Amino acid sequence: MSIDRMVMAFAGFVILLGLTLSLTLSPWWLLLTGFVGLNLLQSAFTGFCPLAMILKRLGAQQGAAF
Repeated sequence: MSIDRMVMAFAGFVILLGLTLSLTLSPWWLLLTGFVGLNLLQSAFTGFCPLAMILKRLGAQQGAAF
């Protein structure tokens, strides 16, 4: 699995987790969902993604975007 797919899968998981936690525990968990969404948006324009940098250092296969 390439870094691109890992980043998308991780972002999707965290967004769903934040939504689930906001429905069951506290609406403040929506801040996590918003943070992930903003990070995805900025990485689309800048190409900077902290998770992609970590995965690259761990030796994950590079994709087209990262």
